[in-house]
Amino acid sequence: MAKITRDSLLSLEAYHKDRPEIREKAIQERRIRTVHLGEHLTMIFENEFLMRYQIQEMLRVEKTFEEEGIQDELDAYNPLVPDGTNFKATMMLEYPNEGDRKVALAKLVGIEDKIFIEVEGQPRVYALADEDLERSTAEKTSAVHFMRFELTPDMIKALKAGAQMMVGCDHKEYPMHVKTLPHETLASLITDLS
Repeated sequence: MAKITRDSLLSLEAYHKDRPEIREKAIQERRIRTVHLGEHLTMIFENEFLMRYQIQEMLRVEKTFEEEGIQDELDAYNPLVPDGTNFKATMMLEYPNEGDRKVALAKLVGIEDKIFIEVEGQPRVYALADEDLERSTAEKTSAVHFMRFELTPDMIKALKAGAQMMVGCDHKEYPMHVKTLPHETLASLITDLS
């Protein structure tokens, strides 16, 4: 998969004009690529379109025209574009009540290393989390983690041939699996694999 480049971005003026249509597509794409593990853990499987939208939104909000600022956004979001042999995701732990969130984040230390995908007939693949910087401490985990799931050629072949995929967490404080991904979610994820 190609990374997003400065030359491939819309100007702020062009983006402003096309934004309603792009935003609607991004909302639909994010909905399709979101997997909920229980009531508190959400995985958004990122792709080039969603990261391009995020970059364009950041440039719009911050009114960024300078090359350096544009490059900063590209450097921040390009690592979340799948490379053709992996899925990349943003994982969020969502607890609306601040007190509940504080307790949960302390109990869920290490959860980012217990998130997995399992392609039917293949071994589990655990997330490689927070490769850019450490987001957890010994006392608590972060509410947001960025992860990569690296797939073998056999896993990619199985998915393209119609195998199902499960997403799960086997942290002792939050054991949760999604047995069957919706067809449109799995179909969208498969487009990340070259």
